[in-house]
Amino acid sequence: MKGPLFYAKILLFGEYGIIKDSKGLSIPYNFYRGALKISEDPSTQDSHLKLVAFCEYLKKLPESTVSFDWPRLEADLDKKIYFDSSIPQGYGVGSSGALVASVYDQYALNKITVLENLTKEKLQYLKTVFAAMESFFHGKSSGLDPLNSYLSLPILINSNDHIEPTGIPSQNPEGKGAVFLLDSGVSGETAPMVSIFMENMKQESFRIMIKDQFINYTDACVDDFLSGNLKSLFRNMKQLSHLVLDNFKPMIPEKFHTLWKQGIDSNDYYLKLCGSGGGGFILGFAKDFNKAKEALKDYRLEVVYNL
Repeated sequence: MKGPLFYAKILLFGEYGIIKDSKGLSIPYNFYRGALKISEDPSTQDSHLKLVAFCEYLKKLPESTVSFDWPRLEADLDKKIYFDSSIPQGYGVGSSGALVASVYDQYALNKITVLENLTKEKLQYLKTVFAAMESFFHGKSSGLDPLNSYLSLPILINSNDHIEPTGIPSQNPEGKGAVFLLDSGVSGETAPMVSIFMENMKQESFRIMIKDQFINYTDACVDDFLSGNLKSLFRNMKQLSHLVLDNFKPMIPEKFHTLWKQGIDSNDYYLKLCGSGGGGFILGFAKDFNKAKEALKDYRLEVVYNL
């Protein structure tokens, strides 16, 4: 048995903001991927045991939310099924989302397939199912990562209850600009970072900043990116990067605080969180990627999208 491939995802815009109903834009990233496989190899044991624990959790979900073909799933667990994945864990690119999507795809009963007409209601239902499933990994999940991985389409988040697949402008192979990933070299955990955010939301000044500035710049970046307005995108991206540095310091690994500011001051690149932060990848935007590469020559960069 070898299940279909499910890809990593990158939330280009919307981290933390979508918790408070900002827009968001999530794209599949097929450089990293995973698939369910069966193997007796001892090196796959850890992944297999994680899957066993995940399935125990799934048994407790109400059948009104989602139900599975348990005889088949348990037979495969007995054969030592595991998730063969190149998606780095704790890096903000949806490693658990791809696993959730693959289990749903392989074993869910009455599943919604990507081939049918994906109405707003079906998308919302899928998001709810995936949120319930992925909560095993993060304590609380929006369901967006598995949804992105499952559909393998860019997803526009208009609000918590309005999501839709979307087209994004074609990459410009001749363009000097780029969206890129910067490897922080350490993995992060989602749950503690979200706890810090929720704690900060108890302060009125932080709530006002989120509502009046953070969400506005996030929404503007989504609109700029989708309309291909690069001049406005970089202007808003600079403001967003500044806001994150000033208000989300615990989510940025300490050794990157100076690097973050250097990008804003020099305009060579602007950094933002990729997922919840705390480690993993940091997302970068550059008008001239060669300049950014030179400024960040001590770090491993991966181009995600050519602007």
